[in-house]
Amino acid sequence: MASFAPSPADVADIGVTGMAVMGSNLARNFARNGFKVAIHNRSVGKTEKVIDSYGTEGEFYPSESAAEFVASLQKPRVAIIMVKAGGPTDAVIDELAELMDEGDIIVDAGNALYTDTIRRESALREKGLHFVGSGVSGGEEGALNGPSIMPGGTKESYDRLGPMFEKISAHVDGAPCCTHVGADGAGHFVKMVHNGIEYADMQVISEAYDLMSKALGKGASEIGDVFAEWNKGDLESFLIEITAEVLHHQDATSGKPFVDVILDQAAQKGTGAWTVQTALSLGVPVTGIAEATFARSTSGGTAQREAARAVLPAETQQLEISDEAQFVDDLQKALYAAKLVSYSQGFDEIAAGAKEFGWDINLGDMAKIWRGGCIIRAKFLNRITEAYDRNPELALLLADEYFTAEIAKCVPAWRRVVAYAAASGFPVPVFSSTLSYYDAVRAERLPAALVQAQRDYFGAHTYQRVDTEGTFHVEWSEDRRESKQD
Repeated sequence: MASFAPSPADVADIGVTGMAVMGSNLARNFARNGFKVAIHNRSVGKTEKVIDSYGTEGEFYPSESAAEFVASLQKPRVAIIMVKAGGPTDAVIDELAELMDEGDIIVDAGNALYTDTIRRESALREKGLHFVGSGVSGGEEGALNGPSIMPGGTKESYDRLGPMFEKISAHVDGAPCCTHVGADGAGHFVKMVHNGIEYADMQVISEAYDLMSKALGKGASEIGDVFAEWNKGDLESFLIEITAEVLHHQDATSGKPFVDVILDQAAQKGTGAWTVQTALSLGVPVTGIAEATFARSTSGGTAQREAARAVLPAETQQLEISDEAQFVDDLQKALYAAKLVSYSQGFDEIAAGAKEFGWDINLGDMAKIWRGGCIIRAKFLNRITEAYDRNPELALLLADEYFTAEIAKCVPAWRRVVAYAAASGFPVPVFSSTLSYYDAVRAERLPAALVQAQRDYFGAHTYQRVDTEGTFHVEWSEDRRESKQD
């Protein structure tokens, strides 16, 4: 038996089911901002814990059952789901849908695959219900104090949700870090790419740390000082800020730098892989995100790493760093350039997804709502918004006049860093892959012509010529006569 009385009917502005940390923090955020919040969890103990610990923060209406939870919501009802992705989410959606009426809204605010959101939205639309897949970024702290929120779904659902979501979101320069992203799966698609960019950002920061540690012999705290200084300039961002804090932290048990006692195996929950898989299906190169995702897989491949260490030769050069300050400055510029490429690639994927699925996504608005609350918030996001304001049809973010000038300042340093790392045997997958992409996308001609010729040779895949229109094939196994294909 629950320790609380059943909530009255038709009283709460919004409800949250799933009282783990993210769900409970989101509910508390709504309550702190003056909303009446219905809360529910499959195991009633977690609901009781929220009431016991945080019940004085605002108006909470706890329920023991899903039926009581739905009944406590004002119409049109809004119920937010904060449970494990996949089957558990589907189970909760099905349960709530049976209890709701036409026009009510179910929101999945977890990290769901956008194709699942498209499927769920279509199914609930047939029942007369609105389904909103909403990205929420900022982790536990953001959920409580103001996240970046990326809701999809219908415009009608946003009319009901928007005022509440915008109020609880982070705010930058007075503007909420929340906007209607687009129809059905658009919100979760954008959140997926956001997380992919996050992967690349974290990895390339770690590569800069690794080079300062191995090439310069700097200790963790000293490197933390460098990151703290970098956070005062163009690299100012949440991830640079917390990197400095992590590197300054000492392990209480061993007295060693905290980062030195952590096993060098990075986990992942799938959003990076989803971003890469989706980019492949859309034909969008996201090399920085892909290499960051593979870097995590490499870190976890202990059997392969042990086998490699035992037999693979390094054949490295011991290159002297004559000017340490210059090397650190080169790292700063290379890091900035690699980050810009990763963001540019991410926005390319969002644009391609919007075209593929018919979503009217404003790219400048996406940068704008990422300025606060979210993990990849950064100083230069304002510049991304300005770039898309100047040209909403911008084909490549790096081709914007501001970013062209910025990256031009970094290219020589970027090349020096990658060359040094390659000669010295230090892995820098994001530094090097983003530079390679940069050189590929600006090249007048690529070796793809030879690839296409090879494809025509073994598979009759045809090709186009540079000097005339049409599609052609060479009869390679016969007289090698070229013929124009219909």
